[in-house]
Amino acid sequence: MRAYRGIIEDGVVVLQDGARLPEGTLVTVTVGEAELLRATITSAFRRPNKVRIRLKPTPGLAAVRETLEPTG
Repeated sequence: MRAYRGIIEDGVVVLQDGARLPEGTLVTVTVGEAELLRATITSAFRRPNKVRIRLKPTPGLAAVRETLEPTG
């Protein structure tokens, strides 16, 4: 068994130091508690801010007034 170092990017393990494994290789990932805690804190700071958009309500049918012109 051989150990490789890597980092998770977008849910995918990216190996460091140019390491390459054949397609379909079965791997086991072991995460140390300190690394997991550091990664959790870092990702919490990197989260994008929520964008809130306030939409003005469009008037419904009851609010629409039609002016009737007298026919003559």
